Amino acid sequence: MAAAVRAKPRLVITSGDPGGIGPELVRRALADPGIRGLAEFTVTGPADGPAADGAVLATTGAVPVGRASAAGGRAAVEAVRSAVELLAAGSADALVTAPVSKEALQLAGYPWHGQTEMLAGLCGASDLRVLLMAGPLRVVHVSAHRSLRRAVEAVTVASVRRTIELADRFGRRLLGRPPRIAVAGLNPHAGEGGLLGDEDERFIRPAVEAERSLGVDVAGPASADTLFPRAAAGGADLVVAMYHDQGHIPVKLLGQGEGVAVTLGLPFLRMSPDHGAAFDIAGQGVARLGSMTAAIRAAAAAAGVAQAGRAGASGAGGGAGAGGGAGVGGAMAGGAADDEGAVEGASTAGGPSP
Repeated sequence: MAAAVRAKPRLVITSGDPGGIGPELVRRALADPGIRGLAEFTVTGPADGPAADGAVLATTGAVPVGRASAAGGRAAVEAVRSAVELLAAGSADALVTAPVSKEALQLAGYPWHGQTEMLAGLCGASDLRVLLMAGPLRVVHVSAHRSLRRAVEAVTVASVRRTIELADRFGRRLLGRPPRIAVAGLNPHAGEGGLLGDEDERFIRPAVEAERSLGVDVAGPASADTLFPRAAAGGADLVVAMYHDQGHIPVKLLGQGEGVAVTLGLPFLRMSPDHGAAFDIAGQGVARLGSMTAAIRAAAAAAGVAQAGRAGASGAGGGAGAGGGAGVGGAMAGGAADDEGAVEGASTAGGPSP
């Protein structure tokens, strides 16, 4: 007998670094009835605005607003740790994280470069991938926060295969069917048959062929300058990019400020806005909500699909998956009218939150 489906998915949202715009984004997003009705919400970390002295009170102590601090780093980690505990206990279905600051984490003595690495450490997970989605594009990256030299070195048959596998797994959950995956080349024109570099033929093509032999609908490597326009026009469901800027630039150009970062490889669903803590506008009430509300909408839709799939019979689950995929796509394409371009334009002081 199938288990009953809860009326709404349960989302846990972290408030991010209290010295940045995270608490404001969480507070304002959940004040919107259209967002509030999507799920049952639990917030970890302080969501109140700054007191008269300009500080936010967290369980770890007072956090100054508008700059990176050790106190802000500790509060951010405590919020994520509490959220992970709720997920491990089965008290939540998905996680949405507000932005943190790499500088604040370092000031607090933590080794992590961001929340992806933090979650990997807290969950004992490894070999994670970042998927960025906005507008018509969904892009999974072989590597993210590496120098360009190290990013090239990270392109191996194993790393590309792992990325394709995670993209396929997420695409099936998102769309309710096998996704069409297009793989970008590393070099200009995907190496032009070895004339412009041999990495595409040595590493990327064998990885694509190996995954295709297992039944994955994947093609490549293709020249990135033609692949992304084709994917944006509907020619692929997901794109595998080889490094950070190759994937981030087209998504942010086409996403109209509603980019959502998804961490693949964790034992639970995690989504986040695609911007940093923006200390220079913290506490001013001017941060735009587009990326945060898009993350909440997408997490609620994807968690609802997973919940229906677990509870229903195969026929009902397949229908829910297809419909839920449309729901996630709708959340990405038609979410809140506001965007977060002003946040990123004003500051990336907190660094990339994913």
